[in-house]
Amino acid sequence: VQLVESGGGLVQPGGSLRLSCAASGMVFSIYDMGWSRQAPGKQRELVAHITSSGSRSYADSVKGRFTISRDNAKSTLYLQLNSLRPEDTAVYYCTDLKGNWGQGTQVLVSS
Repeated sequence: VQLVESGGGLVQPGGSLRLSCAASGMVFSIYDMGWSRQAPGKQRELVAHITSSGSRSYADSVKGRFTISRDNAKSTLYLQLNSLRPEDTAVYYCTDLKGNWGQGTQVLVSS
């Protein structure tokens, strides 16, 4: 299994980013998938989850601002980040929720 994230960067507070995760070596469509993040000095936390059937759930800290989606034809997972806050600064990881993680993509929210 290989998961490769992209799309991170520096953004001002209130701005938006779209993260992507390209999956390979797995039958992507049958897996529940998730996005986690790890801020400096903090534990990694799961912020968004999408089931194989498309049901979604979010951590309270991002609910209403972040949207997880998937394109099974492209074996790609997405995370749309809107209304970003400095506290959203973290490395964001894609996971298949079975112990496989990508290398992460850095999101820095700063003016």
